[in-house]
Amino acid sequence: MAMDVVDYDIRGAEMQYVEVELDPGEAAVGEAGSLMFMDAGIGMDTVFGDGSAGSQSGGIFGKLLGAGKRLITGESLFTTVYTNQSGSKQRVAFAAPYPGKILAMDLRQLGGTLICQRDAFLCAARGVSLGIAFQRKLSTGFFGGEGFIMQKLEGDGLAFVHAGGSIAKRELQPGQTLMVDTGCVVAYTQTVNFEIQYVGKIKTALFGGEGLFFAKLSGPGTVWMQSLPFSRLASRVFAAAPQMGGRREESALGGLLPAGGLLGGVLGGDDDA
Repeated sequence: MAMDVVDYDIRGAEMQYVEVELDPGEAAVGEAGSLMFMDAGIGMDTVFGDGSAGSQSGGIFGKLLGAGKRLITGESLFTTVYTNQSGSKQRVAFAAPYPGKILAMDLRQLGGTLICQRDAFLCAARGVSLGIAFQRKLSTGFFGGEGFIMQKLEGDGLAFVHAGGSIAKRELQPGQTLMVDTGCVVAYTQTVNFEIQYVGKIKTALFGGEGLFFAKLSGPGTVWMQSLPFSRLASRVFAAAPQMGGRREESALGGLLPAGGLLGGVLGGDDDA
C-alpha cells in the first residue's frame, strides 16, 4: 500500500498545531488524544495497533504485534485513522500536548527510518509504520532512562513529531560526537550511533544536577534536540506545588497572608470564619 502524500501547515508559536489537508480517499493517523478539529467530510476509525498497512493486513497476529510495540513504548494500544470520505479536500488538525515545536519529518529524505523519543510522535500520513527501537548495548538498557526504548518511524511519507521548548538540529559528520542529556534527545536518523556514557566524576555525578549519564551520539547523521523535556517540566511543576495538600491563599498585598486564621479565612471565602 502506497503512502498518502499530504499537504500541511504548522501554525502557532509556543503551543503549535498542524493542519493536514487530505484529498478524497487520503487518510492521516493520529496519536490518541491529539485531535484538535476536523472538517465534516472526514471519518474517524479507531484501529488496533498503529494503523499502518502492515499491521492491518497481517491478520490478528499482525494487529497484535503492532499493538504490542506501542504498548512497550508506553503508548495506547489504539490509534485513530482520519479518512477523507468526501469528494473535495478536507482538513484535520492535531495539537501539541505541551509548549514546544512540531517538526515535519519526510521519511523518504531521511532514509526511510527515524528514531525518536517515546512520546514524540503526534501524527503521520497513512502508511507510516510505528515500531520500537531497543538500544543494543546492555549498559544503555540499564542506565539509558528515557533513551532506552524509543519509537521507530518507518516508511516514505510525512510524520510529525513534537518536542518541548526550542529545537536544536545538528548535522554530525563521520566520527563527530555530541554529548546530550538523555531527555533532550528528540530524534535521530538511523545512521547515528547512540550510546550511554557515565559523566566520569563522582563529584559531578552527585552534585552537578545533570544526572549520572549522558547520551553519546556519533555521526554520520542528523540529531534533533529539545530544550525542555516534558520530564524536566513536570518535575519543576511538582517541586513548586504544595506538597501537603494545603491551600495557598493570596491577597492584594502580595500573597503574604496565611491561609489559616480569621483574616485569611475571610479573604479565602470561608463563611464560617
